[in-house]
Parts: sequence; C-alpha cells; structure tokens
Amino acid sequence: MKVGFGVPVSGSWATPENMRRIARRADELGYHGVWTFQRLLYPVGNPMGPVYRSVHDPVVALAYLAGVTERVRLGVAVLNLPFVSPVLMAKQLASLQEVSGGRLDVGLGLGWLPEEFAASGVPMERRGRRGEEYVGLLRRLWTEDVVEHKGEFYEVPRSHQDPRPATPPPVMLGGTARVALERAGRIADGWISSSRADLSTIDQQIAIVQEAARQAGRDPGALRFVVRGVTRVLASEEGPLTGSYDKIRRDVEALEAKGVTEVFHDLNFDPEIGNPEADPRDSMRRAEEALEALAPR
Repeated sequence: MKVGFGVPVSGSWATPENMRRIARRADELGYHGVWTFQRLLYPVGNPMGPVYRSVHDPVVALAYLAGVTERVRLGVAVLNLPFVSPVLMAKQLASLQEVSGGRLDVGLGLGWLPEEFAASGVPMERRGRRGEEYVGLLRRLWTEDVVEHKGEFYEVPRSHQDPRPATPPPVMLGGTARVALERAGRIADGWISSSRADLSTIDQQIAIVQEAARQAGRDPGALRFVVRGVTRVLASEEGPLTGSYDKIRRDVEALEAKGVTEVFHDLNFDPEIGNPEADPRDSMRRAEEALEALAPR
C-alpha cells in the first residue's frame, strides 16, 4: 500500500508557506505522493460545505510544489476535464510533468456542479462520451509528433504540440456510477474514489473496474486504485479513516485487503481544517502531527 497526503489547498490554512512545509516534510518522511483537488466556483447559497468555499487552483499549486520537493509524486484528484480544452490541458500537464522530473499523477473527472458548466460555457449532457474522446486526445498529444483530430466534441488541425513529455503522466478517472467505473477500466491507468465514497464497499467498485479492463483486453493487475482518504483524528471511531492514529492505520490496512493500492490522507475535508473560518495555526498543528503519525513505515 502506498500512502500519500493532501496538501493545504482549501480554507485558511492553504497558504504557500503551509503548502511548502507539508509537501517538503511529506517528501522527507517517505510519503508516495502529495495531492490537490479542484473547485472552480462556490455558488451562493449552495450547501456543499466550507471545504469548497476557498480552493487554490490544483495545477498551479503542484507546479509550485514541484520546485520545492525532490522525490514525492504530485497528484490531482481530480481535474474536471470539460472546463478546459484538451489541447490546453495537454500543454499544461506536459509542462508540469517535465518540470517535476516525471512525478505527475493525473486524476480526471467529468464534473457535477451545474454552475461550473454554465460558467465554463459547456453543456453537462454527454459528459461520458466527451470524456472518452478527451482522454484519447490527451494521450495522442503527449505521444504523437503530428496530431490531427476531428471528433464529436473536439477538433485539432494538423499540428505539432511540443515539447512532449519524455514519459506521459498516468491518467486515472474518477466517478461512481457503473458506467464511469467501466470507463476507467477500459481507457485509464486506474480509478480514484471521491471524497464521499462508501469505503466499506469499495472492493465491489474495484471489481467492476477490473472486469471492464479484462473485457477490454487489458491487464487488471496493472491498474491503480487510489482512495482520497477523508481522514479525521477524533475520539469517536465511527467510520473509516476516523478515530485514533492506530485505528486509521488499521483502516488503511483493511483498504489494502479490499484491493486499494494507494490512500492519501486529506485533511482539507475536515470542516475544522479546510474552512476559511478555521484558525490556520491550529489547522497546521493538527496536520503536522497527523503527517508524522501516519507516515509510511
């Protein structure tokens, strides 16, 4: 099991200094990766909760951290692909892969918030078909000298897009519906769970991804299964990845037994930490304690 940690990207503790402190220490402690997430808008009156109220751009944050770390991988879970063109995303992620020395892990999603689609000028309909075309075009832009494409959603005139990454970053997909899980098995390098995933049944979702990969003639054993761990250190031990440090470590072991290959502990989703109203010093104190206590052994 590989273990990662979410860097401060949400709420009052999400400052450049705190991002740097957490990422560097994670690098020193042997964590496999540090992770970010995306939220473009927080619609007025929406009940999403404070974690989404103030969120840094994930690609910019990872580019910053690429320059202050040496070994740890740099992940985003997830970028919602409909909101930018595949050509722009391919260019940005190829550059990030290069400046980081090949340490990028890309999670992609289809989006779910209507207001973000409206503000981005794209329809919510046919997101799945859009996503399949998008991922295929990303891979072509990263590997082919000349790309020409005319599909249902995107068109690229016969063009070069250089520099291409020496090693294209792995692409994992999010999503919880069966069709989304099957899509991950068919076309992606793995699957990333959502912050609201039922971790008690995650083995069932993993099995769907693996079977879809098998039917597509791919090796299910080569896929990555990443859990965004909504981790909370509490006296109460109700729920996965919640409770004492010993309980949380046991929960990580239980997830490995269910087929999960990677977990990253994300304290941004603790409403007492990833909150614009939280005390940033207390948030960092708690996060740095957890970073040390949950480090890979």
